[in-house]
Amino acid sequence: MKILVIGSGGREHAIAKKLLDSEVVESVFVAPGNDGMTLDGLVCVDITISEHSRLIEFAKKNKVAWTFVGPDDALAAGIVDEFRQVGLKIFGPTRLAAELEWSKDFAKSLMSQYRIPTAAYGTFSHFEEAKAYIEKQGAPIVIKADGLALGKGVVVAMTVQEAIQAAHEMLIDNKLGDSGVRVVIEEFLEGEEFSLFAFVNGDKFYLMPTAQDHKRAFDGDKGPNTGGMGAYAPVPHLPQSVVDASVETIIKPVLEGMIKEGRPYLGVLYAGLILTADGPKVIEFNARFGDPETQVILPRLSSDFAQNITDILEEKEPEIRWIDQGVTLGVVVASEGYPLAYDKGVPLPAKTSDDITSYYAGARFSENGQALLSHGGRVYMLVTTADTVKAAQTRIYQELEKQDTTGLFYRTDIGRKALK
Repeated sequence: MKILVIGSGGREHAIAKKLLDSEVVESVFVAPGNDGMTLDGLVCVDITISEHSRLIEFAKKNKVAWTFVGPDDALAAGIVDEFRQVGLKIFGPTRLAAELEWSKDFAKSLMSQYRIPTAAYGTFSHFEEAKAYIEKQGAPIVIKADGLALGKGVVVAMTVQEAIQAAHEMLIDNKLGDSGVRVVIEEFLEGEEFSLFAFVNGDKFYLMPTAQDHKRAFDGDKGPNTGGMGAYAPVPHLPQSVVDASVETIIKPVLEGMIKEGRPYLGVLYAGLILTADGPKVIEFNARFGDPETQVILPRLSSDFAQNITDILEEKEPEIRWIDQGVTLGVVVASEGYPLAYDKGVPLPAKTSDDITSYYAGARFSENGQALLSHGGRVYMLVTTADTVKAAQTRIYQELEKQDTTGLFYRTDIGRKALK
């Protein structure tokens, strides 16, 4: 079969590469993809994620069996609905179901209604009301843009003044455009964060290994928030009892709630959780795979990924199997200056060997096609699987030390929390 993956980043590279490994897959197209993906035999298609009619036309013309949606903005724009309307199979939630991600207020309201543990909150469209709420609650406190903001819509404010400034930038200065016309202001939760993913169809779900992302740009969780600078899976120090509690109090209730609200869920559900003194609570839901967690989770899938998704789409029971030994760890290499202004066109190192996988997020061939150059904030990610977190770290960082990363940077402490 032929499969289409929508998106262009490291997440989509990992999805498409895993699909191409399947015995039932002839070819995998990625729209628009990036040039680094072609090194793995993937076919990039010059159609942007917003060109739904062209994507539909391509899927029909090339007899694509089904499509896998990577990015949140494509889901929020209703791409799943449009594919379904013309009879094309597609793996991802509808626009209404994806509102779990594209509206923080909707997600919080749903959690409140179905008693899903999360931070106390208020939603505001007017700055003065938001300011009064912040002053009453005190700091630390969290300010979130209601809509999608490319990972830049969350401010963890350690002072009241910082929180008020963040609210002002969103509600008055319109810094985030339409995404920030409403803000959700939450209590600050303390604890260890982790990611829990599941393949979902209605009330049926199939858990993936736990993962832990590293959002801050620099070592020691310093610097600005990013899309993610590295991850590892599973989280070895997280007890199974915590996962079980998360399923019972979060995963099951949210899927049942979505059905009751007339928004049955199909696709990948991501629960960003935090283990507090009162048990696991929801920080956020995403309506798709996370990046960079996907790059460390999918290599642990030992069953046929394409067959698994086909079975879920056809409402058959999938035979999903995971590697249950060792740990998979990955480090993101980004352009200097990211997540703020950065240069493009930095020459990239050669593709790594088999025990270390290179996933490309922002890469483009030079005009003569002889060199691969940086073309984004996050550029590539090196991933390996080893017996322990320490062994995986050693392998990745020894490789990075050999590479010429001039004009690029990476964190040197990915996975350190697992070693404490």
